[in-house]
Amino acid sequence: MTFFVSMAADVLVAVLLVATIASSVKLSRRINRLKADEAALRSTIGDLVVASATAERAIAGLRATLDECDRTLTERLGTAERTTADLTAHVQAGESVITRIAAIVGQARAAAAPSAAAPAAPRPQAGPAAVHARAVETATPVGNGERVGAALAAAQALSERALDRLRARAA
Repeated sequence: MTFFVSMAADVLVAVLLVATIASSVKLSRRINRLKADEAALRSTIGDLVVASATAERAIAGLRATLDECDRTLTERLGTAERTTADLTAHVQAGESVITRIAAIVGQARAAAAPSAAAPAAPRPQAGPAAVHARAVETATPVGNGERVGAALAAAQALSERALDRLRARAA
């Protein structure tokens, strides 16, 4: 019986050795997979470090660009405000000129109205006063366009007077 017990003990030890070897092989494979995963994880971490460094540089560049855009926008807004103020001043000056021209044309019409009621002899066409009177007569302003019509008539009269002066100098 000792032989059977000894043989059973040897078989039991052999089975346990085989089981131990099998589990060792499995553990070895798992360790190799973990090492491979560790290498992949290290590679991924390295890629993440590079990507975060690139992102930080890009953010710094974007901040610099944003600061430059802010400065440029501030300068352009200042220029636009100055230009707006200049244009407003020019518009007001233009309205003042138009108002004065309208007053002059109104006075010329008032002066021309009594003479238009009485039949008059044909006027000479060469004089600047005749040109101005003709420009005033041809202007027929209506409603809101009265100021524009008056300004047009005055501008036409001024241009005709300037042409007459140039012709007189040339002759």
